Amino acid sequence: MSDLNLQQPPRRVLLVPLLSRVPHTTESPRWSEQPARILEAFYRNRFNAAVTQLRDVWSWTDYFQQVEQLVRKAPPFDRVMFISHGGFDGPVLENAVFWQDLQVTGNKGKFLQFSEAQPGIKNVVSLTYDTEKNRVFSDYMTTRWPELAPMKSTDIWHLLKGLEKQIQPLDYVCFQNYCSPEKLATSPEQQRGYRLELCELICRDPLFEQKTSVEISPERFFHFTKSLSSLVTTDGLIFFGACNPGSAAPQKVVEPDETELLINSTLGGGPHKSYVHLVSAVTDRFIAGPIGESSAEDIVNRVIMFEASRPQHNLCIVAPTAK
Repeated sequence: MSDLNLQQPPRRVLLVPLLSRVPHTTESPRWSEQPARILEAFYRNRFNAAVTQLRDVWSWTDYFQQVEQLVRKAPPFDRVMFISHGGFDGPVLENAVFWQDLQVTGNKGKFLQFSEAQPGIKNVVSLTYDTEKNRVFSDYMTTRWPELAPMKSTDIWHLLKGLEKQIQPLDYVCFQNYCSPEKLATSPEQQRGYRLELCELICRDPLFEQKTSVEISPERFFHFTKSLSSLVTTDGLIFFGACNPGSAAPQKVVEPDETELLINSTLGGGPHKSYVHLVSAVTDRFIAGPIGESSAEDIVNRVIMFEASRPQHNLCIVAPTAK
């Protein structure tokens, strides 16, 4: 700590516990608030610091709205501490839609939806259809597309396939070829229901085509890093309390549905060794984050050891590059 040109002791601290529900677990979605309470008491008692905490951050939209209000009425902080789940590309929230639109040009309809769980990694749902193919479907999309915002891509697909099943007639020649009673009799009994469902889908002229992809969004990433720069003093510290922000990026070919997209990209002069290296390069701030997996207790202990100038092996600290 004595070798780092940081504001000491910290006078103003911002805690950002990110809330998320992890499917198929009993974990409380508010687990991050407990380590935030411990750190709040630590900074108040140890440094007599003024501590502020963001509340009910369930999506990045929640975060940006609160930060916008905060920077208008308060000076920058000496410490900004994120407490959350995370990965090689930074803190993670539930995947939430931040933009969607429907455009109709001639007889072509196109629905686009953008969502994100990590700032800068954009999940895209693209749905196209012929507006003249089925009037009921076309009218449904025209009037109901805003209702798709809270839905996952798989749920959108199941919803629209269910509608398609109701309004698009079966191709009976196709159905008889593959799912007539005679054809079903040749299948094992436990597979007949599945085969019948498959024929219900296949033996209809589809009304839409849906595609999903994962892309880097420089605009969203720089929107996030700009918020960080506005929150932290030039000699302050941003700490990402999560798994892996300080871990070296795996050197491998990145598949579209995997992480490490940001740190293996050219953003901020990359690729970078880790997420904290990337964020430091872009924000020109001190950035720290654990190496490897971290529990809530680990996050608290690493912060306390850092502020006490005690050595530790599993924390990566990156200083701004000298200009």
